[in-house]
Amino acid sequence: MKSFIVLALFVAAAVAAPANPDADAQITRYESDNIGVDGYRYISETSNNIKQEEQGQLKNVGTENEAIEVTGSFSYVGPDGVLYKIVYIANENGFQPQGDHIPVAP
Repeated sequence: MKSFIVLALFVAAAVAAPANPDADAQITRYESDNIGVDGYRYISETSNNIKQEEQGQLKNVGTENEAIEVTGSFSYVGPDGVLYKIVYIANENGFQPQGDHIPVAP
């Protein structure tokens, strides 16, 4: 009976423990500027140090080459304690990320 009670306590503790500590993160900053057909821009930050920023606009308006171009970045602290940051552009040439931890093709 004692071992059943001890086992039940361990199960209760495991269930009560948060599965993901980041699940309780709060938004600490949010700015959004939707300019409509002229573009958009937003910034957000959370209490667990995730930051993201993005802006997009239509280029070559009214031509055959009309396309949206998006630039931005995001960063977060990994489980290893290292700050990871990605800067990117996405346009008619695809998604092009850059970061110190991303390998560069020769």
